[in-house]
Amino acid sequence: MCPDNIIRRFAGVFILLSVALGMLVDPRWYWFSAFVGVNLLQSSFTNFCPLERILGYFGVAGCRRAV
Repeated sequence: MCPDNIIRRFAGVFILLSVALGMLVDPRWYWFSAFVGVNLLQSSFTNFCPLERILGYFGVAGCRRAV
């Protein structure tokens, strides 16, 4: 489990980056924003967040590896 602020920071960076890429490169990048939003929504219901597992696997401070 990771602290919520780490997950929120990653989500915010992903959203801002994909919106910038959608404006500057190709509008299909907006689909990535939608993916992040849907993932945040489903994790609020299921308490399963793939980013938590990824961060735990890489040993990010404050995140522990899933068993």
